[in-house]
Amino acid sequence: MCSLLPKSTPAPLDPDAPLIRLEQVHKVYPNGAIGLDGFSLSVTQGDFLWVSGVSGSGKSTFLKLLYGAERPTSGEVWVNRQPVAHLNAHRLAALRRCMGVVFQDYKLLPRRTVCENITFVLRALGYTRHDIHRRLLSTLKIVGLEHKADCFPEQLSGGEQQRVAIARAIVHTPVLLLADESTGNLDPANTQIVLEILDELHKAGVTIVVTTHDQTLLSQTGHPIVTLDKGRLVEQP
Repeated sequence: MCSLLPKSTPAPLDPDAPLIRLEQVHKVYPNGAIGLDGFSLSVTQGDFLWVSGVSGSGKSTFLKLLYGAERPTSGEVWVNRQPVAHLNAHRLAALRRCMGVVFQDYKLLPRRTVCENITFVLRALGYTRHDIHRRLLSTLKIVGLEHKADCFPEQLSGGEQQRVAIARAIVHTPVLLLADESTGNLDPANTQIVLEILDELHKAGVTIVVTTHDQTLLSQTGHPIVTLDKGRLVEQP
């Protein structure tokens, strides 16, 4: 399995090769809307990158291209040295096991407890009961939800639901964590909690890419920021 937490992060085949690389990527949707327009970017393993831009600027399209939910109209998208758009279903599924994705709307299973939501992926991947239990306990501790393990999503606050979504994304220790507007629906206190979790993951060796439109939030971060406007990269570190 892929790994991303302390002392288990796999070394790249080529230490100088970027973990993420996009070359002149264009994405045009069937209705003519432009998602990305000549987008090029590299992200090195171990980076923490913020992707800024207003709604419709291409932030979500960028993330979807990374985990293969969308394919570019033209250009190349490489993740972990693999050409995402050219992978068959089996190889794409294998690549996704090396990623964690945090969605803006959480996408939690409403009739499953916190534990069941977090371990759903592990069960699908065939982990043993012992490994599932071990990973669950450590992940609940990371996100501070040990006391909510048996709750259902409707019994949680928005901030707690977001932390469950983060836990689900990292429980299988991926190489790369992608988060789409991970604080967009949260109040300042919960935003701070989520940022602290992301920073701790980054310190542990996780490569993190987070999208946001919150300029106040960006003004407080010490991590690199790139800005998108109408699918174009207008600012980068």
